[in-house]
Amino acid sequence: MKKLDLDVLEMLVAVADTGSFVRGAESVRRSPSAVSMQIKTLEEALGKPLFVRSTRNVAITAEGRTLLDYGRRMLAMREEAWASVVRPEMKGRVTIGVPDDYASSLLPQVLAKFAIAHPRVEIRVIGLPSSELVPLLKDNTLDLACFTKTRGVAGEFIRFEPMVWVGSPARKVWKERPLSIAVFAHGSTARAYAISALQRENIKYRMSYESPSLLGLISMVEAGLAIAPLARCSVPAHLVQLSQNDGLPPLNDLEVVLARSARSGRPPCDFLAEQILADLRV
Repeated sequence: MKKLDLDVLEMLVAVADTGSFVRGAESVRRSPSAVSMQIKTLEEALGKPLFVRSTRNVAITAEGRTLLDYGRRMLAMREEAWASVVRPEMKGRVTIGVPDDYASSLLPQVLAKFAIAHPRVEIRVIGLPSSELVPLLKDNTLDLACFTKTRGVAGEFIRFEPMVWVGSPARKVWKERPLSIAVFAHGSTARAYAISALQRENIKYRMSYESPSLLGLISMVEAGLAIAPLARCSVPAHLVQLSQNDGLPPLNDLEVVLARSARSGRPPCDFLAEQILADLRV
């Protein structure tokens, strides 16, 4: 086998970027078993392992990283070739709002693909909590917003994103009571779901840290000072995802939607919205 299937390379990139066969499969809209089988077939053809698999994590090998670099370039060329024929003249500007947890996980691949396909379109990203994006949509500062469904704003359904409790493997702080938690600032749906779940199970807790920043929450977790309720897509691979087996209550899924402002009826906005819906729906 001396040919490389671009669809399989897309799977390779997805697994490498997400650190998981499950999340990688979600991003390419295939089953985890199908993705695992395709990559295993590619490994057998190459005679080299591309990933080292463990019970919790998937780590890419040196050979896998080499192929990953080529894969990114080949996929980018595919998008560029398609766009050069189908939509060569589109230009303009799109301003999109997105909270930290989705900006770091769901949007990068979509925006990168769009930028390659439409090099004349300027993309501006505003990163704020979902509740703070609402007024920017209403006053047309934003064209689009990819965020957690918020009361009072109509949005097109993208996906349900699972929420999980996250801790540091270095210190099992989740066994302590009162439970030390790090949460997003007031107004966050993820925060509300977490507190409701703890109260429902009568688990005593204390808020050790509040912040609008995903990085701030992750820093507290890495230090072993708290656990945090996060969208699963935003969890770094080196942290531990916790469950009821660890004495923690299950969390409701987050409903991710795409909302548009009144002035977003322009081709660049339409095409980016189309790309987001096509790539992120599972």
